[in-house]
Order: sequence, then C-alpha cells, then structure tokens
Amino acid sequence: MTATNDLLSADLTMGTVMLKVGDMTVMSNYYQKALGLDIVAEADGGQYLGRGSTPLVHLQPAGGLHIPGRGEAGLFHTALLFNDQASLAATVASAAQYSPQAFAGSADHLVSEAFYFTDPEGNGIELYWDRPRDAWSWKNGEVEMDTLALSPQHYLQQHLTEESVVGQRQSAADIGHVHLQVGDVQSAEQFYVNTLGFEKTSSFHGQALFVSAGGYHHHMAMNVWNSRGAGPRKDTLGLGEVLIQLPGTDDVGSLHERLTHHGIPVANTGAEITFNDPWNNRIRVSVDAGQSTM
Repeated sequence: MTATNDLLSADLTMGTVMLKVGDMTVMSNYYQKALGLDIVAEADGGQYLGRGSTPLVHLQPAGGLHIPGRGEAGLFHTALLFNDQASLAATVASAAQYSPQAFAGSADHLVSEAFYFTDPEGNGIELYWDRPRDAWSWKNGEVEMDTLALSPQHYLQQHLTEESVVGQRQSAADIGHVHLQVGDVQSAEQFYVNTLGFEKTSSFHGQALFVSAGGYHHHMAMNVWNSRGAGPRKDTLGLGEVLIQLPGTDDVGSLHERLTHHGIPVANTGAEITFNDPWNNRIRVSVDAGQSTM
C-alpha cells in the first residue's frame, strides 16, 4: 500500500499532450476539422490546439523523424473528455465525416462511453464522456470497467443535436487521460504507482494497468497489447511529452524529492520538472495555473 504522503494530489489534472509531427499541414487540418479544435497559440513553429483558451494538443514539427513501429513503446491514445453526450456526439460526427477510415472502434466501458480514431500519422485518439462517479462500481479497490458494444450510428441518432453541432467549438473539452504502450506492466506499476505516486485503479490479466489520483477511473494507462517486451523509445514521430498538472508548488517539490530518492534523473526549472519513464516517454509536471496554491 502506498503511503498517503507519497500519493499524487487528488486535484491532479492532465495537461497538454505534445506530438512530434512530420506533416504539420495535414495534422493541423485533422485536429481542427475532424476534432473541432482551434489554434490557441503558436510557438517555435508549432501549434497549440484546443477549445476556448485551453490547449489540449501541441503539434511540434519534427521533420526527418519516422513513424514508430506498431510494437514500439509510446502513445496508445490521447483521450479527450467531453462534458455531455451531445458534445461528444458532435465531435464523433465531425471526425467520422472528415475521415471515415480513421474510425477505429467504440465501446461502453461502464464508467464511460468511448469512440476511437487514428490521426494521419498513426497516433491514437479517444473521444469520451464519463458517467457520473456515483454510477461507477468498485470492487476490492478496483473500478469495474468492461468493453461492451456501443453502436456509433445509434449513439449519434440518440445524442446528436443541431445545437451541439453549431456550438461544437464552444463546448469544453479536456485531456481526460493518456494511454501508453509499454514493454511490461510490472515495470509500469513500479514506476507510475510505487515511484510517481498514482494509485492503481484497475488491471487486466498482466496486459494493462490503469492508474489515477483522487479516485478517478484513470488519468493514465499502460498496456502491452502491441508492445510486450519493447525497450526504451528512440526519437520518433508521435508522443513528445505528457503534461501532468498539480495544484501547488509544494506538490511539485514533493514529487521531485520522491523521484530523486528513487534515483530518477529529474530536470528542475524551479517552475516545473521533467523526467522520463522506463521507456523514454517524457513526463512534465507543473503547477496548474487555474488552481495554484502555495
């Protein structure tokens, strides 16, 4: 059992996911036209895309790098969370219309309803809505999740409205979770739970691990479905960085101390820390400006 003072704050949120991109025009068009995101900011040749003033995905040009192989460690999907079923349906509809071949499946996970797509450079995307927390079931310390059939056609018939289509870009969205491909689940648990301070919320036959802070179903997940035995990543297109946001500077400082204690190399700018997981997935942790405390 992880000591309470070694846990990440219950007020943790997931921040912008940075992707290294080969073709900025194609990728930017996809995230804007298929997913209904707007350019929130531009810097260093890259683009931050999101809803309102909230950046969700950072596309950073990285010409010359190759798309990673299916079995390499890295990103499984970035998951965009919507506030209601109508908002989710509007983006599922625009994504399906813009690039029908990018649709990769859908599922009722008991805690959520989810639709999956693949962007033009092979990065997975999940679009989802959470059922209320009081509708989730927990057993032996793990949240009950499943993969049940969910018809996209019936979902859109039931939930897509003219208002949600017209107001798509004005409706809020967040990074709900980030799901990684890793080499083995045991090392993932050692790093993300025992060292970083997430709590394990679910596991799947040694094939997948789900972790969170504050009783969420999962802020991050790791699986070996395509990547069992994968070693550290090379520099490729795809995942560049995962941002985790904590409420205060003390939270970031405590995490820095914990990582250093466990022998994890950490870069500390004073405002944030960065480090790599065992597969060279880069994690950045900063103070959430929206809920900053001292």
